[in-house]
Amino acid sequence: MTEFDPVHNYLLNKPEVTHAFPFGEEIYVYKVKNKMFATLAIGKAGRGDGDKRDWWLNLKCDPEEAVMLRDIFESVIPGYHMNQKHWNTVILDGSIPQGEIERMIDNSYMLVVDKMTKKDQASILVHF
Repeated sequence: MTEFDPVHNYLLNKPEVTHAFPFGEEIYVYKVKNKMFATLAIGKAGRGDGDKRDWWLNLKCDPEEAVMLRDIFESVIPGYHMNQKHWNTVILDGSIPQGEIERMIDNSYMLVVDKMTKKDQASILVHF
């Protein structure tokens, strides 16, 4: 199993999540109620060799936590092709425990849900 499978499945199992390919077939975009909270793509910019390139996961993040995560994990960098204040890229190279990746996904998801209308929030939060 690649690093892609558990992350992709975790993202899709969040309530009311869909995915699409608006930026091309190699970039998975995950949305809750049509609001993006994650992307997943094969990494660029020199990380990984040849066929062994790592998957890169972009996640929305609180700005202060974003900086702390970058300090703690070498595989967390400012959001690649994103607003680097509010997004981190998590390089799925096996160096970050799956539970921590899931926590970061949960936070990204909830940051987006928290900005929704009360009606949309209620339809999502009923699943928790």
